[in-house]
Amino acid sequence: MSKRKAKNKIGDSQIKRYVGLHLGGGKSDKTCMAVLEYYPTHKKVFLSRLHSQIGPEKDQSSDAKLHHLLTVSEAPMDRLAIDAPLTWPKCMRCELPCPGYESCGEPEIKWMWRWHKKRGKSKKPNKIFSPYTQRCVELHLAQEMEKSFFPGDALGANMAPLLARATFLLRRLGSEALEVYPPLSLWRMGISLGISKGTLTFAKHSAEGEDNRLTILKKFVDSGLLFIYEQDLRTMAQHADAFDALICGLTAYLNDQDLCEPRPQGFPKSETWICVPRQDINFTGLR
Repeated sequence: MSKRKAKNKIGDSQIKRYVGLHLGGGKSDKTCMAVLEYYPTHKKVFLSRLHSQIGPEKDQSSDAKLHHLLTVSEAPMDRLAIDAPLTWPKCMRCELPCPGYESCGEPEIKWMWRWHKKRGKSKKPNKIFSPYTQRCVELHLAQEMEKSFFPGDALGANMAPLLARATFLLRRLGSEALEVYPPLSLWRMGISLGISKGTLTFAKHSAEGEDNRLTILKKFVDSGLLFIYEQDLRTMAQHADAFDALICGLTAYLNDQDLCEPRPQGFPKSETWICVPRQDINFTGLR
């Protein structure tokens, strides 16, 4: 854990603090937290603190440790961004009598059918969706972006425990959070900074990932986007989970700079739209 904080060069009331959270399973030590401080007068973002490998101890759960960090150690915060599903699929939220999703008239299900028929024109076989494990946003990211992204079904085997944990955490905090998908955020930020597509694509590759993450982090620093202490830079290069926490925090910062996309036209109003940085961001013009 990094223990020093960025020096307070201006009044505390002007500093904005963004917390990025890579959420791992509650019984593991894969959870990481990045705390970013933004100084508007100087237009500078500092990674002020990095908490890596937040896991359970003998007499304390990782959820209790995480709650203490968010409400005591790193409070107050202006925005929390998490790389896990934060809302349940439509069919798990619905309280209406169910006619089956082939006959359902709910806006989310009708949107999924339109997406399915559109995809069928170019993809064979065109497998059916499952609205009790998937949300509209997962389908959209797989088909409608500049490249395909596959965050995993919100109630699939890998993400369901994280959705449950995030739901528990936010209910206890009594606050809201932004949902972030780090590979997409990284892609948008990296392309805007001129980082090669290969470096971005293989940022979590088992063989090349550490070198690629180091290249990306140094570009973040050299561009003036972010100040990172050398110790934290090494930690994030070595540990992809800590790197993802940073990407979540940066996405929250970009969101407050009005540099994230609005929900797509025609996207169901009652469905979650995640925080997605815009394409071709001009980082030199940030305020």
